Amino acid sequence: MKLFQRFSKKTEKEFKSLDTKEEPKTRSLYSSLEQNIKVINEKIGKSDDVVIRKIKVGQVRDITSGIIYIDGLVDTQEINDFILESLMFDLHNSEQDSSDSDLLHSIKDSAVAVGSIQDLDNYESLFSFLFSGHVIILFDGSSKGLIVGISSGGKDRNVTEPSQEAVVRGPKEAFTETLRTNTALIRRKINSPNLWIETRKIGRVTQTAVSIMYIKGIVNEKVLMEVRERLSQIDVDAILESNYIEELIQDKTFSPFPTMFNTERPDVVSAGLLEGRVAILVNGTPFVLLVPSLFIEFFHAAEDHYQRWDFSTLIRFLRIICFFIALLAPSLFVAITTYHQEMIPTPLLISLAAQREGVPFPAFIEALLMEVTFEILREGGIRMPKSVGQAISIVGTLVIGTAAVEAGIISAAMVIVVAITAIASFVVPAHNMSISIRMLRFIFMALAASFGLFGITAAFIGLILHLCSLRSFGIPYMSPFGPFILKDQKDSLFRIPHWALNTRPRLISQQNVKRNQTSSPKPSTE
Repeated sequence: MKLFQRFSKKTEKEFKSLDTKEEPKTRSLYSSLEQNIKVINEKIGKSDDVVIRKIKVGQVRDITSGIIYIDGLVDTQEINDFILESLMFDLHNSEQDSSDSDLLHSIKDSAVAVGSIQDLDNYESLFSFLFSGHVIILFDGSSKGLIVGISSGGKDRNVTEPSQEAVVRGPKEAFTETLRTNTALIRRKINSPNLWIETRKIGRVTQTAVSIMYIKGIVNEKVLMEVRERLSQIDVDAILESNYIEELIQDKTFSPFPTMFNTERPDVVSAGLLEGRVAILVNGTPFVLLVPSLFIEFFHAAEDHYQRWDFSTLIRFLRIICFFIALLAPSLFVAITTYHQEMIPTPLLISLAAQREGVPFPAFIEALLMEVTFEILREGGIRMPKSVGQAISIVGTLVIGTAAVEAGIISAAMVIVVAITAIASFVVPAHNMSISIRMLRFIFMALAASFGLFGITAAFIGLILHLCSLRSFGIPYMSPFGPFILKDQKDSLFRIPHWALNTRPRLISQQNVKRNQTSSPKPSTE
């Protein structure tokens, strides 16, 4: 008796009565290999990168199998070594009577020497795994197949140093565009079975793999449930970068401030997970999202925990000062020189008046011209090749600033203010927070030109009220300042020694709050 009846009555009936109205993606596989290949070709449009290869299984029986994979997504050498050669040997005694499941189990258990093998019985799973870089094995006369996971093919970017978050001391590795590489980088730092990963496909067309990562027993369960709920409600055709996810699940859509933290450093994500946060990783991007995020965290750098605590505290205060300089310096200059000249010492006022004697524009237009010019130079320097981009931005700023002062269009004091403002904006570690400051700066300048210091004060109060109204996945954005939590001040503006960081943030991690049992180091008595 043959192991498979390739064209049984059931198969012939299926072959003749193909229901074209039924979506092939959601139905079960056919018993006929030819019919299954026909459906696959119709679904993918006979794409050239889809390889379909037929081979005979075993040395005795006349059983045909189909090997299907995407060229470039899998390692073809492993297919030749571990799949094709294995299937060419006879799996059973020629006289043994076996069923379909017996053959599949024999292949899974002994024939195909790869790590991951799963059963397959429908087209939905077939296309999902096929385009995820798996190999599909179908058999003539069987309505079931196998999903074989092997090494990925093509070229992946190696783990390199971070391009945006460089540090003097600390790990020199950054995420890549491959999801499994990114999860592995985090697992190397957190060797715990409680580090859990949940992966789902988002995007009707792209079917992008999106993973959420958290530490069971430490994560805030309410935040985790909220992340799952928001991700499940996404219904778009494409997810190409983590910003797609960020814009679709963030709390406030029209706020200039980011309510989700993104980073390219595995150590930053690991530290966030250990505090009870949830990481969201998207296949195809080297930037990982961390939620919930707080306002003060955008002024922290990974290096803060790799340097002495007193030096890190000083640098954090410097970043806060630079935040206010980048936000308020041009508007304060415009307001004081336009409406409140009595606040300026007389010698300095005379010097400023002498500089502005030939300037044809009011202070607001002067500041606006310089700010817009600098933004153009900064954006142009980013888009140009790296070999000339930095030189163009620096030389362009010097040449244009000097020429504008000599031509009498801009005063020298305004050039100094704009230059200090630009440099201060670069001190903020988080790029997205720096962008928010750059946008708000123009609003403060306009109000300063219209109402003077009163306009700046009103805008600043409105800014504080807006920040206090924000939440990140249910957590107050201004925590631990509003609401004020004394225990969480240990790693906010200040960074106290590691032996004193014995609790996790109260609002973020509401279970397993104790993180450090180490007491203060005592001097030796010897």
